Amino acid sequence: MQQTLEPLITSAWLAAWDKGDLDALDQLMAVGYTRTSKATGTSIDLAGLKAEIAAVREAFPDLRTTIDDVVEGEGTVAVFWTSTGTHTHGYLGVPATGLTVQTRGSNILVLDANRRILKETVTWDGSELLAGLGIRPLRGIAAPIVPSSDDDPAEPGLDTMKAFNRQFVTGVTVVTTKEGDKPKGLAANAYCSVSLEPPLVLVCVQKTSSTYPALFSSSHLGINILGADQRGTVGVFASKSADKFAEVDWHEGPNGSPLIDGSAASIEAEIQERFQAKTHTVFICRVRHAEVEGTAPMVYKAGHFFDGGKLVEI
Repeated sequence: MQQTLEPLITSAWLAAWDKGDLDALDQLMAVGYTRTSKATGTSIDLAGLKAEIAAVREAFPDLRTTIDDVVEGEGTVAVFWTSTGTHTHGYLGVPATGLTVQTRGSNILVLDANRRILKETVTWDGSELLAGLGIRPLRGIAAPIVPSSDDDPAEPGLDTMKAFNRQFVTGVTVVTTKEGDKPKGLAANAYCSVSLEPPLVLVCVQKTSSTYPALFSSSHLGINILGADQRGTVGVFASKSADKFAEVDWHEGPNGSPLIDGSAASIEAEIQERFQAKTHTVFICRVRHAEVEGTAPMVYKAGHFFDGGKLVEI
């Protein structure tokens, strides 16, 4: 009667994932081992698995895993597990949030003649950890760009896309949050309402913005629709000034988000989901507080600002 593999799998698994002893996996894996993600279809070898574990442990240093069940079959083993960790370092391009996440998964192991793991199929990949934090990739946008073949329709060039975007008229907002006690903010026009019931809005933030990391560690953000007389405020928040809020008057929303005095309207919203989209992140937020002054908003088109109160109705 063959000895059960459960103790060996459990011991090596916990040594690698919980303690960082990556070489503990060597005794489990066969030559030519591959691990395939069922979610993405991508495959890695043992070196790739060790690199993945190291990256997860760096981002979630208190990671703890429980082996919920190990079911052995004829030449196969199914492992069911639960992991919990705190996101204290950047991971997959996402700054630390300080939030704790719990994720579950199952792995199907295919054994060779020596009962070592030759193939492994997992229902989990690194993006599942981020999904537990409300951070999700936009399928088809966050995926790697594949060059077009001669038979594929060509995408519009950069100049064409810029020309297209210049024809779109938007308002001007300043998105705000706090990093500790320090207020942070940036100018943005990629804002829109998602729904009124429930009151949901979205805003897109470029990952290179100095405010971007703070948004990931915040539970709430402020969105201020600037008034037509706040042209100077736009300049402040479009700049790289170290303390933008020293130049404007502001007050806190109920959850601490900075709201700019004199804005045509301001809201404070709870961040509910974060979708990764290449160079930007889309924040989906539920509005918890609103202030509407009713003054004329600022309007933006093709690099120029206009008085929204002087629009001509057609």
